[in-house]
Amino acid sequence: MDPPVVRLAHCQKQIFCLSVPGECPSCGEDLRGSRLQEAPVSLPSPFSNAHKTSCCLLVAPAHNNTSREFDGTSDLHTGISNTAGVVYNYTCAGVVRDHSGWERCVSVPLVRPDMFHLLNQWDQYLQNHSEGPSWDPAWHRFDEEHHNCLSFCLSFVNSVLAAEGRVALSRETFTQNFILPRVQRVQKYCFLYKHLQTHQYYLVDRQEDRQEDRKEDI
Repeated sequence: MDPPVVRLAHCQKQIFCLSVPGECPSCGEDLRGSRLQEAPVSLPSPFSNAHKTSCCLLVAPAHNNTSREFDGTSDLHTGISNTAGVVYNYTCAGVVRDHSGWERCVSVPLVRPDMFHLLNQWDQYLQNHSEGPSWDPAWHRFDEEHHNCLSFCLSFVNSVLAAEGRVALSRETFTQNFILPRVQRVQKYCFLYKHLQTHQYYLVDRQEDRQEDRKEDI
């Protein structure tokens, strides 16, 4: 398992690293005997093991994404997990039910823990949806632009919303609200992690100090 990203503050800097340094990379002061402005904290990883989740929208690198990274340029693949962590996803071969292979992905919960009536029906909803003719290769061919894994996920979410008497989501709203914010967070995390592997530290001005500077400018 990769070590977590650590964040600490010293000399008006936010310092990101993979392990707490002995001295400040900004001012050179010995950190072991100095008072830090903030105690070091480990940043939570944005990745989830889909097979340990339930009732989630999942985003992972596509099979043709050889780097297996969220770099903003490579293809991504989406799926929906049932209550047991089995990932239903639409491919050229139709709907696949994966029991493994989604151990490092972005997870977006779709059901609140207190929605017991929906949790009890989720697996049946998902099974029925996956057996529909729209996802049978004999009836509809997979199309990378118009009939793909995202189409499957959106169609399922909208079928659940309809069963709950709620308004359907457009593809744009679904992408903007459910997928992009999480994927962008992962991309930033991956950029930071790669930077730390090469350069050890990443320094930025503390947010409150930047705010004070802006107040003085006014």
